[in-house]
Amino acid sequence: MNKPVSCRYFYGDYFRGKHKEECRLVAANASNDHPWKRSCCDSCPVPAILVASNSRDLALEAKVTRRFLSSRVEISFAVCTRHLEELADPRFCPRCAAEQESASQS
Repeated sequence: MNKPVSCRYFYGDYFRGKHKEECRLVAANASNDHPWKRSCCDSCPVPAILVASNSRDLALEAKVTRRFLSSRVEISFAVCTRHLEELADPRFCPRCAAEQESASQS
């Protein structure tokens, strides 16, 4: 049995016997080579990144990659939309950190 998904990009429709599930983050990526499966959510880094990031205006792009016998979701692109800056680490935006530091000193 799958554990519950706590992610803003997960969509599940179970109304009247339907069983439609999708990851809207992966679905937005048109160049996705591998299909998304519900099991990808169990090891997905996106919910942890959204919680740990110091940028509340984070835009992500993800894709499904195949490793041995399992599929995984990997972040391929991260941007702080407030400062329009591409982030090497989606958990840290240097300009948001500077703003938060200056606000705490005031």
